[in-house]
Amino acid sequence: MDSEAQIKEWQDRAEALRPLNLKAIEGPLGELDAHLTLRSHIVGYTLSDADTIVWKTLRENRVAHAYIKQALMPNLSRWFRYIEEAYPQETKLPERPAKSKDEGGKKVEKDEGANYDIGLQDVGDGTGIVTRFPPEPSGYLHIGHAKAALLNDFFAHEKYKGTLLLRFDDTNPIKEKQEFQDAIVEDLALMGIKADKTSYTSDYFEELYNYCIQIIKEGNAYADDTLQEKMRDERMNGIASERRDSSVEDNLARFEEMKKGTQEGVRWCIRAKMSVDDPNKALRDPVIYRCSPETHHRTGDTWKIYPTYDFCCPIVDAIEGVTHALRTTEYNDRDAQYQWFLKALKLRHVYNWGFARLNFVKTLLSKRKLTRIVDTGFVDGWDDPRMPTVRGVRRRGATIPALREFILKQGPSKNIVNLDWYSFWATNKKHIDPIAARYTAIADNAKVPVTVVGAREGVQTEEKDKHAKYTNLGKKKVVFSSSIILEQADAASFAQDEEITLMNWGNAIVRKISHSINPLSSPSGLKTVTSLELELHLQGDVKKTSKKVTWLSTDQELIPVELVEFDYLITKDKLEPEDKLEEFLNPDTKTVTKAVADCNVAGLGMDEIIQFDRKGYFRIDRAFKHGEAVVAFNIPTGKSK
Repeated sequence: MDSEAQIKEWQDRAEALRPLNLKAIEGPLGELDAHLTLRSHIVGYTLSDADTIVWKTLRENRVAHAYIKQALMPNLSRWFRYIEEAYPQETKLPERPAKSKDEGGKKVEKDEGANYDIGLQDVGDGTGIVTRFPPEPSGYLHIGHAKAALLNDFFAHEKYKGTLLLRFDDTNPIKEKQEFQDAIVEDLALMGIKADKTSYTSDYFEELYNYCIQIIKEGNAYADDTLQEKMRDERMNGIASERRDSSVEDNLARFEEMKKGTQEGVRWCIRAKMSVDDPNKALRDPVIYRCSPETHHRTGDTWKIYPTYDFCCPIVDAIEGVTHALRTTEYNDRDAQYQWFLKALKLRHVYNWGFARLNFVKTLLSKRKLTRIVDTGFVDGWDDPRMPTVRGVRRRGATIPALREFILKQGPSKNIVNLDWYSFWATNKKHIDPIAARYTAIADNAKVPVTVVGAREGVQTEEKDKHAKYTNLGKKKVVFSSSIILEQADAASFAQDEEITLMNWGNAIVRKISHSINPLSSPSGLKTVTSLELELHLQGDVKKTSKKVTWLSTDQELIPVELVEFDYLITKDKLEPEDKLEEFLNPDTKTVTKAVADCNVAGLGMDEIIQFDRKGYFRIDRAFKHGEAVVAFNIPTGKSK
């Protein structure tokens, strides 16, 4: 069934969600919940009329809306929140707008979501809009790239009914690899981004070469062999290169040497003849071609010369029919350069539009610096959970729906801010809480043996919900016996004859506390609990106890786990250009706590997201194998440390 037919089907099915009667709609709600198990959208990977019509039907039905807010159907609740927050314009209910007051005290409508009505030029009916995402395959996608990709996809496929191009800017054979290119394609697919066409700048090397010949012949470019440092100083100080007025014949001859990759050719580059001293330094005769004899991963040894991004981007955009080049505001000064090339080469017009780059505190987004910390072994690779790559944050425990929601919620604003990671992880928590089954883990170095008086003889097991609130997650086995372990911090907080609650069991009274004393810890000595005796008091009221503690029966196979927490890679909120990376690298970014967990943890698979009671959310990075502990990465939740 094609997407249009699927959308039509869900539009029809939305009618079954209109009755103000829970019994009547519970079945259709359950079907929708099951359908959304592995989906962020009802049909395909982007917002469609299926999402908006079903969402508005549910939102306008007070019975359905109240039921969804109870989160009894986790997939449905997750999708409902995601659509509401990621697409505020499409889901706004005009009959009940939010209100605020203007300066005169008059109530006005308040828009809580990002504003996507940014006024793209000449959009017409939207079907002719063509955007592009042009990554360089010299590293893995990071969250900054993810924003650019998602916004270009949003305007091409959701805001308008246009076209999205994916074009690999593969013009630097020294840095680029097929590995990076393949990873970019995979990461875009994970984010639900599907380009209508994929191309490569290297597809256009012949055309770009001819355009360079044209621009030289027309006197708008020249060959230069000025040393790099001197060229940089001349550009900064508005000084013309000695080669600026070379003849067309000399410039073409030197370009030919560059094309051959000779020893003489390597010395030269081609510069556009724009301006010597324009206040906008991007217009001060930028380099547009370099000689680089290295083998290219797609074209082999065919070419020895490669165009710069600034030269090839406007040309290929024009050739491929791009209507709007959406890119971060760091390119603002180069927009004039972009337009200069289009006019000088008499190419079709393309609009530029800038949006703020996605910046986070204590986060590196420089591909050059990220490459350095990968190559030096400071991290374990591009997918290391401390890395700000799409793969890194996913391995840390971020979900793709949360990533999409957070980025799209920022919108196409031009305001540059350094975001705090807490807000991102808070968004992620909304997505993982309904799917995270709960288990128990006790730290190895903090185990306290406990005898439970009044427990049934032998070893008993019961089936308990994996999550008390989201009961659809299934059951787990809880083992009960008179021999259990608690954590030292809990045991040390108990008072003689205090009533406590053993989670998933019931109340117990502390009858005996045994201590050891370390006289070196403090003048009075620090007490460490060496053992406890508890007396079950199951008729006690769990609501009246102040301490609810986790525990594990030792009469089960306790599964070894390594609980891993991560910290920021750098110690400064924002690195300045003059800062040396090595001086601000955090030397201690990984903490491993060895623990034991309940027997159910043996069955968890890699990538499962769970919650260890009172320890937090975790993503399973390595599943259990006899002889190898489970490795679980802690997932931040947005709470300040």
